[in-house]
Amino acid sequence: MVAVGAAGGYGVGLLTTGQLSAATGAAAPLGSIRLSTPSPSVSTSPTPPPRKVKYDDSDALQVDDLTYKTRTFDLKSVVRSRLSVRVPRDWSFTLQDPPKTGRFTDTTGKRWIRLEAGFTIQRPPAASMSARIVELNRLPADQMMNLISQTVDDNYATLVYTYVPPPEQSPEGILRYVIVRWVADDSGNCAVEMSSTGLPQDKAALLDVLDHATHSVDRKDSPLDSQQTREPPTAGADG
Repeated sequence: MVAVGAAGGYGVGLLTTGQLSAATGAAAPLGSIRLSTPSPSVSTSPTPPPRKVKYDDSDALQVDDLTYKTRTFDLKSVVRSRLSVRVPRDWSFTLQDPPKTGRFTDTTGKRWIRLEAGFTIQRPPAASMSARIVELNRLPADQMMNLISQTVDDNYATLVYTYVPPPEQSPEGILRYVIVRWVADDSGNCAVEMSSTGLPQDKAALLDVLDHATHSVDRKDSPLDSQQTREPPTAGADG
């Protein structure tokens, strides 16, 4: 387990002053003497202070209340990826922009699972997780990212952290609990990235959602210009 904290910094303001260029000796023609205009100072923006964390005290999502259904949908980036995966039955699907990501959200809008594909399969899950940690370390200090754990298993890597979304996403500053997982295919490289997000009290259910997705996900690729018929995201077997 490795703990990582977010860091912020300050910009440096520079003040440039002008110099008066004067002719010496014979009088210079009108206009040959110029007063350079001072460059405006570059204002510094201090790192915003950490926001006050707020906790949503909603009842926790319960594992026993979850039932699952297989859903099939297409994601596109470098290639078209058709994903088949088991997710909670009553969670609604949204294709994100860009369309390499799809999201299933619960009826309250407070929990969701996000899946990403369509990218080139080229590095193992552990490498993808390391790259994400670097990105998380660049978050502004006011998002208060706190890395809880990172683990590598036989065919996937898992990262757990909490953070406060930026004000435009969460004006109230509600703390979020996130579990990200990179799942490998038979090549040993990451084929699907998925993340289960909710509230800290939901962590057992969020892990259950992620485990169901991990053990059921299937990715089949085709060229972007293929005429593959797209199945609706609600298609799939019950149970």
